[in-house]
Amino acid sequence: MALTKSGSRAELLAAQFLQRHGLKLVESNFRSRFGEIDLILREGETLVFAEVRQRSHSNFGGAAASIDSRKQHRLILTAQHYLAALPHIPPCRFDALLLDAAENIEWVKNAFEA
Repeated sequence: MALTKSGSRAELLAAQFLQRHGLKLVESNFRSRFGEIDLILREGETLVFAEVRQRSHSNFGGAAASIDSRKQHRLILTAQHYLAALPHIPPCRFDALLLDAAENIEWVKNAFEA
């Protein structure tokens, strides 16, 4: 799936936001047969899998509601695929970066559990 122009911009803004908060970008748009993880970062020893969502309006629950259980399951499988290639598995978490139409960012740490 190709990123839209607004999707690419949202991911860039989210990556810059997280880097300003001290996280180090490891990889962006990691793909496996299960799906894609927008951003993979490090915060100290913790590996952070970040999902970036932007919605122009809050109909149907807005950006947060779009990360439903099915999407979470695909993110978890993709993260497991990523972790399988590492020599050891660090502490991990799943964060969500939610952008509104004005590009305000809400950072939800530990958005869901694996």
